[in-house]
Amino acid sequence: MKPEGCSDCNAPDGRLVLALASSFLMADLIRYDLLVQDALRSVVRKVLADTARTGLIGDHHFNIAFKTQAPGVVAPAAVKSKFPDEMSIILQHEFWDLVVTQDAFEVSLHFSRKPERLVVPFDSITGFSDPSVPFGFKLEPRVPEQTASRAPAAAGKPEPPPAPAHPKAAPAKPPPPAAPTKPAQPAEKPAEPAGAAKVVSIDAFRKK
Repeated sequence: MKPEGCSDCNAPDGRLVLALASSFLMADLIRYDLLVQDALRSVVRKVLADTARTGLIGDHHFNIAFKTQAPGVVAPAAVKSKFPDEMSIILQHEFWDLVVTQDAFEVSLHFSRKPERLVVPFDSITGFSDPSVPFGFKLEPRVPEQTASRAPAAAGKPEPPPAPAHPKAAPAKPPPPAAPTKPAQPAEKPAEPAGAAKVVSIDAFRKK
């Protein structure tokens, strides 16, 4: 029996279960999700760069959401206090001095009838839409939390001192002092050769 809503009704049940199990067990080592998010950020960068150069075209305008507390975000204190987590801006009628760099965009807007300057890194963006088309997508803010948590551990570990470029040879140790030699003992009285004749005094055989 095949499960309801099966997109491949001709596939055997065992093969379908195996395919579903494999999709959950296989690890995405390439991280396609991050590649897609990087590509979408590139879309935002390209659209804003074109707008900074030529202005808005037709009825196109943009709604951009971002994290106000993300690293690199510059906004008035009153704005961050009013939107402590996330806020949206609309680039349509009243904005000027749009500047786009590789990592962020800057723009001037009115807040409470007062002109203010915003700096929004692309990594802090959570959403982008063009209501005139309509077209839009959501993004996960790329906050370096893991990098920051690993940094103190790496900083606390002392690095080994670098080895000298030309290490000096250790001075040669002087040879150990020679052990004192015992004074030569006087030679014993040499033994007489075995074949030598023994001289006996003749007086020993004279009669007294």
